[in-house]
Amino acid sequence: MKLTAQRTPLLADILTDRRLALMLALGFSSGLPFLLIFSTQSAWLREVGISRTEIGLLSYVALAYTFKFLWAPVIDAIDVPGLAALLGRRRAWMLLAQLGVAVGLVGLAFGDPAHSLAWTVGSAFLVAFMAATQDVVVDGWRIDAAPSERQGVMSATYQLGYRLALLCAGAGALYIADFVSWKAAYLTMSSLMAVGLGACLLAGKSPQDKARAAAPPASRPLAFPSLAASFIEPLADLVRRKGPMLVVILALVALYRLPDFVSGVMANPLYIDLGFSKSDIATVSKVYGVWVGIAGAFAGGLAVSRLGLMPSLLCGGLAASASHLMLALLARSGPKIELLTLAISIENFASGFAGTALIAYMSSLTSPAFAATQYALLSSLYALPGKIVGGLSGLMVDSFGYPTFFASTSLIGIPVAALCLIVWRKAPSPETATEDEPASREKGMAPL
Repeated sequence: MKLTAQRTPLLADILTDRRLALMLALGFSSGLPFLLIFSTQSAWLREVGISRTEIGLLSYVALAYTFKFLWAPVIDAIDVPGLAALLGRRRAWMLLAQLGVAVGLVGLAFGDPAHSLAWTVGSAFLVAFMAATQDVVVDGWRIDAAPSERQGVMSATYQLGYRLALLCAGAGALYIADFVSWKAAYLTMSSLMAVGLGACLLAGKSPQDKARAAAPPASRPLAFPSLAASFIEPLADLVRRKGPMLVVILALVALYRLPDFVSGVMANPLYIDLGFSKSDIATVSKVYGVWVGIAGAFAGGLAVSRLGLMPSLLCGGLAASASHLMLALLARSGPKIELLTLAISIENFASGFAGTALIAYMSSLTSPAFAATQYALLSSLYALPGKIVGGLSGLMVDSFGYPTFFASTSLIGIPVAALCLIVWRKAPSPETATEDEPASREKGMAPL
């Protein structure tokens, strides 16, 4: 009873913490742009007759998410002139990024990709760059705004907001496009950025911003962060701890989600070419499929805690790749709604499972001194090959057809499984693990 009495005030305190409401809104604002320049936009482009090759190449605008670590140190160290004095460094960058996303979405709404694809490409790049910048700032605000014991609940709230935004940008945009127009869909999505703008303006200055404002001007020079502090030292730490095995580890990280990134660009064009309506795609893929993916993510977390990290990583990699055989079967069988539902169920569940396992594994690779930078570098690495190859996915479909394309992506699971087994075999045992390389991080209970 005593333990319950002690926990109750803490739970009540968490539920009434206004930072969680702000975090929910900021998670929504971060999640909203992603599908609007990725799978949702690919459905629009295919509907107006843009070739699959061009759709694949257009997906390269999303590389901004992959390379955001390049300008993250600048955002962390430099003030936005004028705005920073009023809002603080974090919120000034956040407001600038959110306005940029909204403007880019308006640009997409008034574009005509069938006759002026260059305008669409430029607007999509603006959205991608500003959305990636917003992600960097929101992560920084979250870390500044709450102590370490609250970061877990802050992160969970952010994920909930992000998933709700995916529903709006996926299913919501497709429904509006189906019943009204694509212009109305993108204008509506642009207006929803007001959720994040409101949260940005309501959030108070962080303690770090207040400390910077109170410091004498001479003590806060406008200097860019050094290359060594930003990249070289974190990389050197990884090399020192992992040695030659780092090459195998990085290969595993780079290949692990490659099938999902490559097939993700062509999934909606497949559905459109098969004859499914935008409402069918929205209902099955963007509403039902999101919740299946969430279930897969929770299953992955349970597997990591019960089976261990490396077994879960191996199972997730095999399942995520093999699930693409269902898309190959769908492409060969034609527009059957039951088969579409089954294919999306298997692929989204396996993808959610694999995503959780990979996040846990990448987290286990970091050291406390460089956790944020090392995780940013690893997360950029895992997305980079998929984004590059994904840009050529349309060309591959045009050359070989949908069934052969999706069957080929499933074969990536073979080298992924081999790399998993090599890393698993070389992972340090509890007897040989050092203080710098605790065995528990790679062999089982990695943080989620």
